[in-house]
Amino acid sequence: MIAPLIFTGQAIELLDQNRLPDEVIYETCQTAEEVAAAIRELKVRGAPLIGIAAAFGLALAVKHHKGAPEQLESYFLKYKSLLAATRPTAVNLFWALGRMEEVFRQYEKQGISWLQEALIKTAEDILAQDIKINQAIGDHGEKLLKENSRILTICNAGALATGGYGTALGVIRTAHRQGKISQVWACETRPVLQGSRLTVWELMQDKIPVTLITDSMAGYIMQLNLVDAVIAGADRIAANGDTANKIGTYTLAVLADYHHIPFYIAAPHSTVDVNIETGSQIPIEERSHLEIKQFRGINLTVPEASVFNPAFDVTPQQLIAGIITESGIINPPFQKNIRQHLMQIRGGER
Repeated sequence: MIAPLIFTGQAIELLDQNRLPDEVIYETCQTAEEVAAAIRELKVRGAPLIGIAAAFGLALAVKHHKGAPEQLESYFLKYKSLLAATRPTAVNLFWALGRMEEVFRQYEKQGISWLQEALIKTAEDILAQDIKINQAIGDHGEKLLKENSRILTICNAGALATGGYGTALGVIRTAHRQGKISQVWACETRPVLQGSRLTVWELMQDKIPVTLITDSMAGYIMQLNLVDAVIAGADRIAANGDTANKIGTYTLAVLADYHHIPFYIAAPHSTVDVNIETGSQIPIEERSHLEIKQFRGINLTVPEASVFNPAFDVTPQQLIAGIITESGIINPPFQKNIRQHLMQIRGGER
């Protein structure tokens, strides 16, 4: 499997996703500041992987703490805040940082060496668990697909966006191993082309049949009856099922609904934010206008052009046929079934 993040014991090696597919280059991050910069600059991206990287960043910060014991709490919270500010939409980021703080509170009185070891172990557990979770998502999701399925996806919700297997692409990867995939349509995913640069590259590594299309072609291939299902990942899911994902996902959901094609979201439980009732409460990150005005330093428009560049949009729950999680499929009505599903799972984990 593709390893987007490797922990060496002293640092993390991050696959620089801005340099794919031209170069496969790992960047060494030894500090929380370096991890935060890598997340902000999209060298690391994808909601689950952002959370994993941030967990290691926080563990590395405490590993390098040289101050007095009474300064440790403020030091920890400073770096937690630094990492939390990198990408506001991805709820997995806050989930992972919250889990790290729980461990910090548990071990902070037991000595710095115990604390450092516990935080590193927790970050390693988050990484290992993510791969298992994604494989379980794949196992549940592939059952929704028929033989010779033609799947449309957007952005990259694969190994590169997670600990190493994928959510939406995890379903596709597992279904391919079952001989069910005849075609994957990958939207290029403007403006920074995660579909063309990352998804196409990743699927080709696994010899999964993939064809690249521009984002604006999606409706036409549906009209031609060339799509059996749409599967997307998620950065945050509200309690009612409204889902934030890469900009353009909502458009695919509307098109799929019009053409009577099932539209699925594949995401772990940690992507569900039960503290947010609807998608209107999800914070939507707006990124640099240069992402639209330029590509790798080349102007694509008039330099003074006005730009609106939200990184995500929100798909209303009524357009979603099912949410594929590590413990099964959550079906509509989501307002009732999401909470019930999570309560059953969390009750069983006690």
